[in-house]
Amino acid sequence: MSKVPSKETIKRRTVKDMKELGVHKTQYNRLIDAYSDMVHQYLTLTEKFEAEGYEYESYTAAGGAKKSPIVATLESLRKDILAYSDRLCLNPKSNDPNNKAPTKNTGLAEVLSSLGG
Repeated sequence: MSKVPSKETIKRRTVKDMKELGVHKTQYNRLIDAYSDMVHQYLTLTEKFEAEGYEYESYTAAGGAKKSPIVATLESLRKDILAYSDRLCLNPKSNDPNNKAPTKNTGLAEVLSSLGG
């Protein structure tokens, strides 16, 4: 089994990555703490899921099958991590300069820009 990095290690790597991308501000540290905690939980649960043989279904008392709780938790964490990584500018989509929302010109701005030629 691989060793899951500590929350502090994940936090340090996240800050380092953000600094390299030029998007880090100390005001983001609380958000980075939450992100690091979620990544740590995800890695820990993924390791447990693997060790337990990838049991993706559990059976109900009525005899039916349903998604196991660990799979549901992993899916939820995956979505949350993606949302946080987007806010922290840690994924390609959030760092793509061509992906920025277009600015809407007001009527005055359009008139002034048309005068400029």
